[in-house]
Amino acid sequence: QVQLVESGGGLVQTGHSLRLSCAASGSFFDINGMGWYRQAPGKQRELVATIASDGITNYADSVKGRFTISRDNTKNTVYLQMNSLKPEDTAVYFCNGDFRVRWAATYMRYWGQGTQVTVSS
Repeated sequence: QVQLVESGGGLVQTGHSLRLSCAASGSFFDINGMGWYRQAPGKQRELVATIASDGITNYADSVKGRFTISRDNTKNTVYLQMNSLKPEDTAVYFCNGDFRVRWAATYMRYWGQGTQVTVSS
């Protein structure tokens, strides 16, 4: 099995920063792309940022210039540095990853359980 565990969420004021971490563990050969998504109350889950195995990144327009995604392949961990936070960034943040595992012919996507980020005005 593969597990993803997020940490770093919390309550902050507008304009402040948070850094989310997501560590992968379990049985897998390697990790392809990793990403962060978020879901606000009453809304669908949306893409925040992704990072490929070669480091190429992609961001939602709403977070460009404020958020930075990175990964440490030696630790099987993906990070999300969030600066200049706004109330509209309030959501549960989920990480995911595409894992090469012995029981599947293709990469399998796994998700973390989510971490709450609340930005007060």
